[in-house]
Amino acid sequence: MSDDSERWRELNRANWDERAAVHLGPGSDYDLTALRAGRGKLHPIEEAELGGVRGLRVLHLQCHFGVDTLVLAQRGASVVGLDFSPVAIETARKLGAELGLDARFVLADLYDAPTALAEPASFDRVFVTWGATCWLPDIRRWAEIVAGFLKPGGRLYYADAHLAAYIFDDNARLPDGKPGYFVPYLGRQPLVLVEHKDYADPTARLANATSVQWLHPLSDIVGGLIEAGLRLDWLHEHGHVPWRMFQMLVHKDDGDWHWPDRPWLPLGLSLQATR
Repeated sequence: MSDDSERWRELNRANWDERAAVHLGPGSDYDLTALRAGRGKLHPIEEAELGGVRGLRVLHLQCHFGVDTLVLAQRGASVVGLDFSPVAIETARKLGAELGLDARFVLADLYDAPTALAEPASFDRVFVTWGATCWLPDIRRWAEIVAGFLKPGGRLYYADAHLAAYIFDDNARLPDGKPGYFVPYLGRQPLVLVEHKDYADPTARLANATSVQWLHPLSDIVGGLIEAGLRLDWLHEHGHVPWRMFQMLVHKDDGDWHWPDRPWLPLGLSLQATR
């Protein structure tokens, strides 16, 4: 691993260790009430698309502190969650033990997953959602890792912010209130960001505010999956996302954030690919 890669990883791990603690606080959008009551829910897009998981082995990559991992376990899946944040994984293990669910949590960087979880071709589903791949410098290696964990016939479910929306940012806001231009879509360069705000708790101010992210064009994500031996079953685009990606978005009854009047550009995307 290069010195730059190790530095990026250290910055991002410190950022997510702090976020994990913030997301358990009273001002966070992470509400565990339904999960603790045995009625955990995914976001509307996943609820509409994922399908049943009862009896399946599911690998949740970049699982944070395991809320969605445990929702899948409540629905009858045997789930493994993997994340690189020690704070997040410790929290996930405590929450899983509290709820008595069939979920195991592994502390490892995504790129170390094949060694940390030496179970190749053993999962029916790989689950990757919301703000995951922007933290990864090598998207084709990610695709290879996903494919390596799937059984023949196993499926990846992936959902994230639309890559076209990632090129805009509120810090460059236009006179009409829309987010302005932020980064080139085809740049493929590391983006060093300093963001003291947290997406789930607007009252929090992060001390570990520097992170390094990447915008991967959709062609790189889909192309990487195909090169890794997966078949693209479908790809959907959405006009809503689970968090307030831009300040002008409005929270609607479905629980997601939408453009206030009419769709201006896609906000979310999802896909399924089969080995």
